[in-house]
Amino acid sequence: MSENFLTLNRVAGLTLFFWIVKILSTTVGETAADFVAVDVNIGLVGTTILMGIITIAAIFWNFKQKKYFAPAYWFLIVMMSIEGTLITDILVDNFNISLISLDIVFTIMMALGFLLWYKIEGTLSIHKITNNQREVFYWLIVLTTFALGTAVGDTVSEYLSFGYLNSLMLFGSIFVIAGGLFFAKILDGVLAFWIAFIVTRPIGASLGDLFIQAPADGGMGIPAGTINIAFFTIIIAVVAYLTVSKIDIIKESK
Repeated sequence: MSENFLTLNRVAGLTLFFWIVKILSTTVGETAADFVAVDVNIGLVGTTILMGIITIAAIFWNFKQKKYFAPAYWFLIVMMSIEGTLITDILVDNFNISLISLDIVFTIMMALGFLLWYKIEGTLSIHKITNNQREVFYWLIVLTTFALGTAVGDTVSEYLSFGYLNSLMLFGSIFVIAGGLFFAKILDGVLAFWIAFIVTRPIGASLGDLFIQAPADGGMGIPAGTINIAFFTIIIAVVAYLTVSKIDIIKESK
């Protein structure tokens, strides 16, 4: 079919690399937020403002493309991961809102977002993000899932004292089960994707905490800066490969 009869999707296609970078970016969201706020000593509020400004710039860069462009897309994913973490942390630490309350509020917000998106656009498929309105809904849901995933991850690992490794195994199991049910044709592709997408946030958060928290708190005590450098290096390498290979570009028939 001619290129004139194809419209480019504005988000990444689902490949193994998608899930690798998504999980790594969520881990970076957890560790980078802690590193800037604590190690760089900017503080939680200052870090939230700084990262918010960078996130806004990333939004403008990504929307300007009018199509999927790997560097812009994944940079925005990483920034929203960091900002989502900070939103949850600042609500808990500075406003004393309980994790359980945030779990409920963010779940309701996400559900309302999906409902409004479906009511207006008639689809929640990521294979059909082909206009500004759908892309806005997509990124609003993405930011909400990052904040929700942070809250849920902290609820399970810390509030319920489940531990970082056990939390990683729990959420990892949900991710695998969602994929298995999709391939068994029990779960719809849209539902399976969003379940997997949501749980990658607590997977990444649990992984990040497992690496950087002190051994006395159930972690490995690896410096956050070391984890950030290692994971950012992998993310940049994979995104560079995706940019050149273009294997994750989705084209939809008009």
